[in-house]
This record gives sequence, C-alpha cells and structure tokens, in this order.
Amino acid sequence: MDGLASPGSQEKEATVATLLTDGLAMLEQAGIDNAAQETVWLLEAALASAHLVLRLNPHRAVSSGEQARALDLLARRANREPLQYLLGTQEFCGLDFEVTPAVLIPRPETELLLDEVVRCLPSGRAATVVDVGTGSGCLAVALAKAMPSVSVYALDCSEAAMEVAGRNIERHRVGDRVHRRQGDLFAALDQLELKANVHVVMSNPPYISDADWAGLQPEVRLFEPRNALSGGPDGIAVHRRLLESAHEFLVPGGLLVMEVGQGQAEAVCEHARRQGRYGNIRIRQDAGGIDRVVCAELSTNAK
Repeated sequence: MDGLASPGSQEKEATVATLLTDGLAMLEQAGIDNAAQETVWLLEAALASAHLVLRLNPHRAVSSGEQARALDLLARRANREPLQYLLGTQEFCGLDFEVTPAVLIPRPETELLLDEVVRCLPSGRAATVVDVGTGSGCLAVALAKAMPSVSVYALDCSEAAMEVAGRNIERHRVGDRVHRRQGDLFAALDQLELKANVHVVMSNPPYISDADWAGLQPEVRLFEPRNALSGGPDGIAVHRRLLESAHEFLVPGGLLVMEVGQGQAEAVCEHARRQGRYGNIRIRQDAGGIDRVVCAELSTNAK
C-alpha cells in the first residue's frame, strides 16, 4: 500500500456547485449584502459561462485555472473591492460602460441629472453640452445616444479617466459627437472658441465632505478615486468653482446642472444666488426624496 493515498485523503474535486457554496460562504462572512447574486456573477466571469449554463451543470468539474480565477475574484470581493471593478462594467441609462479604479462607478441617481438635461434641451435642435468631470464618460455618451443632434465636450483632469472615457466613446460609436479634453474644469476649452457658445454645462462633481469621508463604505473609501469623490470641508468646493466659471461659456439662458450630496442643495443654490448671474434656480429630488440635482440658468443680462 506504500505510495497510495488512502480513501478520502485526496482533495475534493472542484465543481461549479462547490465553488458556488464556498464563494457564498466567503462573501457572507465578509458582510456582502447581496452575496448569493454576486457569487453567481463572479463565477460567470471566472468560468466564462452564462447563469443558465451554471445552473444546468452544477456538477461540472472546473479546471485548476478556472478555480484559481474564481477564488481570486471571490477573495478580492471579500476584501470589499467593488464588484463593478472586478467585472469591469457598470450599467448606466441602459448602456454598459467599462469601469476601472481610475473612474467613479456610475450611480443610478446620476441618471436624474441626465434626465434634466434631456428635458431642457429642445429635441432635434443642435446644441453644445459640456460634461465637467466626465470620468467613465457615462453622462456624455448616454446624452449623445439619447440626442443625436447634440455635441458633447467631455472634460476631466485625469489622464487615466480620459483613457477609460475614450474606450467607452468608441464602444458606443459616438466619437463623432463626443470630444475628450483633459484639463482642470474648463481649462481645456480655452482654445476652442466655446465661450458664450455652450447651451448646457452638466457635472457630477466630487461632493463628499471631509467629515463624511471616514464613514463611507469600504468599497468607496478604499477603492474609488478620491479626487472624484472628495469635495473639501463642506463637500461643495467644486460646485462653487463651477458656478464662478460656467457663465463664461454658457449662452444667455444656458443651463448649469450639477449633482449634489444629501443636505447640500440649499447651500449650492444660495451660492448661485449670490453670484447674481443665475436665475430660475431649482432643485430636483431623486426617487428617495433627496435633493439631488441643482439647476441654474444664466440670466440673459449676465456679464
């Protein structure tokens, strides 16, 4: 009997079912809320199989390479790395976007910002829109897909974000109408003769206050880009800069649309009023009743 393994001493063969069971246990122990569904999504990615295929073949043996890929993804998720970065995509406005740790993960509430822009722009009429802090390019691309007559300038200070946005622009075939420019706020537009020629400036700027930073979920605080999240002591430092600069590029009656964090809308509106250049300042609430979007129109007599 020398050299022979005794019965039961060999490691149990890995199958789809054992990976599902082990993966679920890992994510539940890590406190992942949607552990069962996320386990399935991660195994779909690791095994390159659709959900139905996994369900129909639970006892299929997995190779050592497949097992290693699956356990790596599950371990990273258990370490609270965002699911979207592990899978490489996130849906926004019905479109799939590539996401990497260089860009903020698109949130459903940001769709309200886009909805406001679409609502205010006349359908079928040519218009120029600037997306400040484009990140993945989700707002710029989704707007271009929704309104074929609109041209969008997608701005971001991050070179890595610009690369991700470029791939999303190419993926959705809107490169003829979505133009990337790298720079801080509007600096990249200075040479383009766009002053007083932009119909809408839209932005989902950083709005996490310094006091709220420590209380963020680990997925956000540890993995998403801080420069896309941190808005200074009160969270609205970038909003103030936008209000103080956008008027140079907006046409009279043009619209500045900004997403805000909970409890920030009134302070942003008050700053807009103090500027003396904006009128028809209004707030839109999200599905949860939170003041989420601030809109301000450039007065026709603004200087």
